[in-house]
Amino acid sequence: MEGKPSIFRKEALEYHQHYRRQEGDVLLLAPGWTRWTFWVLVSMLAVGVLMCLVGTVSEYAVGPALVRVEQRRDVMAQSAGVVASVEVQPGQRVAAGQLLVTLQTEEERSALVRVEHEMELLLVRYMRNLSDQTARQALTTLRAERELAQARLEARSLRAPVAGVVGDLRIQPGQYLAVGTLAASIVEDDASAYLLALLPGYYRPFLRPGMPLRVELDGFRYEYRELTIESVGEQLIGPGELKRYLGPDLADTVEISGPIVLVRAPIPSRTFSANGRVLGYFEGMPARVQVAVRSEPIFVAMIPGLKVLFSHDD
Repeated sequence: MEGKPSIFRKEALEYHQHYRRQEGDVLLLAPGWTRWTFWVLVSMLAVGVLMCLVGTVSEYAVGPALVRVEQRRDVMAQSAGVVASVEVQPGQRVAAGQLLVTLQTEEERSALVRVEHEMELLLVRYMRNLSDQTARQALTTLRAERELAQARLEARSLRAPVAGVVGDLRIQPGQYLAVGTLAASIVEDDASAYLLALLPGYYRPFLRPGMPLRVELDGFRYEYRELTIESVGEQLIGPGELKRYLGPDLADTVEISGPIVLVRAPIPSRTFSANGRVLGYFEGMPARVQVAVRSEPIFVAMIPGLKVLFSHDD
């Protein structure tokens, strides 16, 4: 009907009249980038499947650790008293016999002065009369008393037992020290260090000497060091036994729950580098460690039921 609008576009009618013998094609609305995106996704899927088939995933034993320093000599208070002075500082190098700490000595010094004064009087008396046997015997007795007084006075001074570096100093002037109290520690010049790792006990069957141990010192995040396990404890120990093993100084520095196994790894050097600075390891320095104990294919880890197919009985 003339004047009635057509439902077809003018361009479509002209194309049909001009190419009557040719069929049209499907209208493509998708942009061109979808074609290569499809193949990229297919390639990524293929790579992922291949990785699952040939790749492996490891299981790690993770736990806290402490740096222990060998050839470390502790200086204990031999007698009770109040600290009069501290002659050294942590990190200071000292010689064998060097004075570290002195305790108040008024009583011991007064006793020594009294004995020496009595000896002087008796010595004058004896020199006037060499046949005075009473004075001679009294001098012998006073000499013994003087040696005892000197020993008591010397016990009020704590000295370095060996040459080395002051590694720990826990006292200050005015502090009261009981007999046997740790006053300071001296680390010998040629002392070595090792790492004591506390790993979960159920990993004990998988641990053995020679395995690599990855270490991250507390305070030095993402700065990892590799050590080699030297020995693995034969028995598992609990929190109570660990505290007794570490002693009162380090017992509260780590927290564990459940049985653990002790793993030892030597540290090749007493120093390490961090942010361009050379620093030293010290007794009780905390760290975190991990060691790869076993691995399995990725697809087995994703589908645990497949472990039955890949397990072998001895």
